Amino acid sequence: MPLHLEIVTPEKKFFSGEVENIYAPGTEGEFGALGGHVPMVTGIKPGELRYSVGGQVEELAIGGGFVEVHQEKVTVLTDLAVTDAEIDEARVEEAMKRAEESLAQVSEDENAEEVAALQASIAKSMAQLKLKRKRRQV
Repeated sequence: MPLHLEIVTPEKKFFSGEVENIYAPGTEGEFGALGGHVPMVTGIKPGELRYSVGGQVEELAIGGGFVEVHQEKVTVLTDLAVTDAEIDEARVEEAMKRAEESLAQVSEDENAEEVAALQASIAKSMAQLKLKRKRRQV
């Protein structure tokens, strides 16, 4: 039984179509969904999202957000969704370096919000680099 998958970022609807399955990096660990899955809502963390269309596996680097699963539909709301072709490795490495340097200079006690934002930026950069380097090795 196919699933209708929608991946939505603040900028656009990244993907909308029928898929065979989906695997996402949940906050409690990776999870998968097939058609007929029990309804659920869960958080996602930066990492790799995979789904199959016509037997072909598609892979994305995603940021944090939420997934809503129903028996016939999955909606992914995330702040980042990019394919390996869209990732500029050098630019991402530089952004991660800047975030790590800023994080080293921030006091967690005084600026918990800024620390969380920098940690999220680093996690998204790491997800992108992991996907890009994985695809390069394949």
